[in-house]
Amino acid sequence: MPAPLLAALAGLGLGLSLIIAIGAQNAYVLRQGLRREHVAAVVLICALSDLVLIGLGVGGAGLVFDQVPWLVVAVRFAGAAFLLVYAVLAARRALRPQQTLTASDAPTRTSLAVVITTCLALTWLNPHVYIDTVVLLGSIASTHGENRWWFGAGAGVASIAWFTALGMGARLLAPVFARPIAWRILDGLIALVMFTIAVSLVVGAFPG
Repeated sequence: MPAPLLAALAGLGLGLSLIIAIGAQNAYVLRQGLRREHVAAVVLICALSDLVLIGLGVGGAGLVFDQVPWLVVAVRFAGAAFLLVYAVLAARRALRPQQTLTASDAPTRTSLAVVITTCLALTWLNPHVYIDTVVLLGSIASTHGENRWWFGAGAGVASIAWFTALGMGARLLAPVFARPIAWRILDGLIALVMFTIAVSLVVGAFPG
């Protein structure tokens, strides 16, 4: 398989693993989708924000690691450790019943301005988005060398696909994710993917 395609698939896998984790942003997108309220605006804001952050991460980290090659090995181990922590947390969530996410019971519609402001705040004021997208994803992208932008493209596709599916498909998912077991299965898959990527980073630090 060509190296650019492998990099893109790696970015797609890591992007999905990071973005699918249950959090404030995903809960808000799902809630708006369940309410069928300004869904397109919410999906667009989240997707475009991720694309900007991914671009900053891949571009910035790439320049730094071009100048300091030895940091690539350090990043592999740091990234692997970070992903292992995520895997453990996801596995813990999978082993414990979680709260279900349902549509808001508020009878009135929220204005577009309020929805946009809330969505921007949940995206850009969340410190985890910088850790995940700019630092972690950007750093791991640098380990793919000249194919790092393919890695970033794969992560971008993951963001667009996830937010679109979550927002537009929320009403179809409502009966499924009303059950805690659905979130436990999802978290279990996230834990498996993150653990696999962490192992591959460590193995890749010892070529030959």
